[in-house]
Amino acid sequence: MQRLLLFLLFVFIVAAVLRVDFYFTIAYLFFGVYLLARVWVRRGLKDIRIERRFVDRAFHGDSLPVRLSVRNVGRLPVTWLHARESVPVSLRQTTPRHQVFSLDPGERRDIDYALYCSKRGVYNLGPTRLQTGDVLGLIKPENFEAPPDRLIVYPKVVPLQRLGLPTRSPLATLPAPLPLFEDPARVVGVRDYAPGDSLRRIHWTASASAGTLLVKHYQPAIARETLVCLDLGYDGYHIRGRYDAIELAIVAAASIANHVVVGQRLPVGLATDAYDVWLGERTSFALPIRAERAHLMAVLEILARVNPVENAPFVELLRRQRLHLPWGTTVVAITGRDTPELLDALAQLVRAGFPAALVLTQPERMLPETARRAAMLRVPIYPLDHERDLGAWT
Repeated sequence: MQRLLLFLLFVFIVAAVLRVDFYFTIAYLFFGVYLLARVWVRRGLKDIRIERRFVDRAFHGDSLPVRLSVRNVGRLPVTWLHARESVPVSLRQTTPRHQVFSLDPGERRDIDYALYCSKRGVYNLGPTRLQTGDVLGLIKPENFEAPPDRLIVYPKVVPLQRLGLPTRSPLATLPAPLPLFEDPARVVGVRDYAPGDSLRRIHWTASASAGTLLVKHYQPAIARETLVCLDLGYDGYHIRGRYDAIELAIVAAASIANHVVVGQRLPVGLATDAYDVWLGERTSFALPIRAERAHLMAVLEILARVNPVENAPFVELLRRQRLHLPWGTTVVAITGRDTPELLDALAQLVRAGFPAALVLTQPERMLPETARRAAMLRVPIYPLDHERDLGAWT
């Protein structure tokens, strides 16, 4: 552009000195073409609309198709347009090519590509960078950047319902001496009908045999809620293999939550102190204990958004959560490092009426006295070296 302006200035000077109309005509022609190209390009760029169509939630292992639509909504054609889409390297399956094309008024061009969701997290698709200019190259190309869209990839979920967890896992429903509630799946006998009993409780077969109304007597059970407490403090994991151990802990938390809600149709909650990638700040998460599928998706979304942080004592998290739990709630503590302080916290939970279990993602570094003390406290320990070890829980 600077060279063009110097050329026009030179032509004007020559035309003024020689007083030749032809030189003035050339100068005016070039100046008019320059102004027209500049206005055309800027106007055309303002009339470009970009739409990115995709599903903004995906599960681990999904192949996610994405369509980037570039449309010219103006009345002027765009002579050439260079579109470049930025895609996270960890999700890239097919590399979207940088495409150069022209757009007539009202025309749309689609750029299709796919992502392979191989890693949980929050990702930005984009920004999309556009560049256009005039055909003659008289002006410097104009650039435009469309904002990115966010994609959440849920952590991997291992289907525990086929791995032998229901009976001896930390999620089992335990009998209780106090009738906090009755488990309709466990009929232990019948009794005479009393005013106020629901008609659903009547045992019609036994009533017909006895000649009087009898109702089912259910076994009382402790609260069937489960709280997953996830340690995402760097101090909760040994330095060697820390990253893999933390990711494995997140997979375990997601799998347990899915098993409780989907497999057992029971409520589950999540508690953790972590860095929230979505908000860009440290956050203490305490999702209430619920059994809806929508609540499970909220749990998985939190597990997709979190990253480890410094100075997040896991013992303090357990103590905070104990103050708000219904009596009898099962607490599943997931961490990588067993400490005497952690066992003390679990012992307090057990004494307060909360069955507890410990999941260790770095079991090779477990202290010798941990197994003995955990057995005394009746706190089962579930070692987890790899995702396939989830199937060894019995």
